[in-house]
Amino acid sequence: MELRVSPRRIFRPLIPLVAPLAAALLLGSTGVLSAAYAQTAASAPQPKAPDTIASRVQGCIACHGAHGEGTDNDYFPRLAGKPAEYLFNQLMNFREGRRKYPPMNYLVTYLSDDYLHEIATYFSQQRPPYPPPAKPSVGSDTLARGQQIVLHGDPAKQVPACAACHGAKLTGMEPAIPGLVGLHMDYISAQIGAWRSGSRHAKAPDCMHEIATRLTDEDVNAVAAWLSTQSAPQNPVPAPAGSLKTPLACGSEPQ
Repeated sequence: MELRVSPRRIFRPLIPLVAPLAAALLLGSTGVLSAAYAQTAASAPQPKAPDTIASRVQGCIACHGAHGEGTDNDYFPRLAGKPAEYLFNQLMNFREGRRKYPPMNYLVTYLSDDYLHEIATYFSQQRPPYPPPAKPSVGSDTLARGQQIVLHGDPAKQVPACAACHGAKLTGMEPAIPGLVGLHMDYISAQIGAWRSGSRHAKAPDCMHEIATRLTDEDVNAVAAWLSTQSAPQNPVPAPAGSLKTPLACGSEPQ
């Protein structure tokens, strides 16, 4: 008797096995392709940021502006155009704890003198325009008092004129005296207050500490207010080194 078996009965049990096998082959090939792609991507040269000082000061410009021009925040001052040695001294002061502002202290903690010099030189060479001066926020008597101290000092208190060190145009002097134009009133007031209280220091003899301790709160407010209302001159570069005979010895300014 001839035994007849339906072809469907022979091949049907194989169908469930074919699908998993095909899936396994597909997944396996996908994994191989993914691994090959990853290996190719890893071996391909990765783009690098240009190794320039402009690239390396990106951490500075977030607070001080793209070219060190300062920002609208009262406490982030202009760096551009200030003497390189002054900027270097301030970076050193932050690194060594004579000035205290945690973000700055952290940023420069492990930077070498050479690197700090490079940063200082870069910003000293920037020449972005100055912002318009602030509108007066104090009375005329206060402004007059500030102008008197800045331009002529206060002999009764043995306070020399700010202009005696920072120049008649208030743009500073090479190599290490900063300009005072283009700064916010609150920043100037805060820095004089920090010198007076001793929370900001410079290399001894610390002439700014000596001067600040002779000023009253009203004097500080008047000086800061008047300075903030002054326009930058047409050529706002620091005066040449040695063009002013400073009335006090300052440790951060070569004598």
